[in-house]
Amino acid sequence: MTSDFSAARIHLERAYHYLRGNDETSRSTCEALDLLIETVAEAQHRRPGTGVLDFPQATMRQPS
Repeated sequence: MTSDFSAARIHLERAYHYLRGNDETSRSTCEALDLLIETVAEAQHRRPGTGVLDFPQATMRQPS
């Protein structure tokens, strides 16, 4: 099963929107949500890793 990052991001942004208070709990929670939203957005747009092919080392010719 894969994660639905776009749906998670929507819910996190909605929670951020509802925390409008000026109290310390609301501010610190919004800071934490900012980090989570950023992490989910990065995961949402991350491309799958690609393999790297190693080419054989070229041998240098000795001058004759």
